[in-house]
Amino acid sequence: MKKILVATDFSTASTNAVNYAADMAAKIYADLVVVHVATVPVNISEIPVMISDEEIKRDAENNIQELKKELEKRTAGKLNIETKVEIGSFFQSLKEICSEVKPYIVIIGTQGKSQIEKLFLGTHAAHVLQHLTWPVMAIPPKAIFSGIKKIGLACDFNSVAKSTPVNEIKRFVTDLHAELHVVNIGRKEKYNPELVFQSGQMEEMLVSLKPDYHLITGEDLDRGLLDFADMQHVDILIVLPKEHNIIEKILHKSHTKEFTKHTHVPLLALHP
Repeated sequence: MKKILVATDFSTASTNAVNYAADMAAKIYADLVVVHVATVPVNISEIPVMISDEEIKRDAENNIQELKKELEKRTAGKLNIETKVEIGSFFQSLKEICSEVKPYIVIIGTQGKSQIEKLFLGTHAAHVLQHLTWPVMAIPPKAIFSGIKKIGLACDFNSVAKSTPVNEIKRFVTDLHAELHVVNIGRKEKYNPELVFQSGQMEEMLVSLKPDYHLITGEDLDRGLLDFADMQHVDILIVLPKEHNIIEKILHKSHTKEFTKHTHVPLLALHP
């Protein structure tokens, strides 16, 4: 049975990611594992405040059980939901839980509770997308799961045989019954024999999926990629971890006023 693992900090944005994960799990007949990693708060006041690990974990358990009840109502009790609460480093705990659960996909939000978290969680999400070796999807605050009809794949067409997770791409496109749109973000506007060769390799590897191919040119590739996703009504945008600059820029810009119209497009990181 497939398992979708979703992380929450109980903020509005992360609860939206949990709802997205629950709706996706129901669609593909997967179980749902809801995870909260609690961190011990750092005391910055002159008066020490003693909060035990037991208190932190108890509060988190209460919150996650309330969230589970809401999800059971949302899915009419048809979804098998498991919950986990850990105390420690978010990324390390997430890695350990993934090793245990072996998820089909990991889903995270891109904003947290506080203003500081909202400012820096884009970088935090980028780290998870780049370094967690399981498939990871980052859900923007306004994203709503309504089925996945189109999947975009951003690729620079460099060393495609080594850097393209072909089996993972085929699995998601097939499981979700989606169209695949491959987007060249390599800034190669002139004829280049190596590009022709790499393009041929990509076409051969993905031939069974019958993808459409597109080219984005110009200096502002991250903006061009978001514009493409918007115009083509892409439901998920696959980014390869080697494209770390694109990941960080998209996650940052998705929180600026200039890019609010793009905040519905989740990013999916797949490792070769």
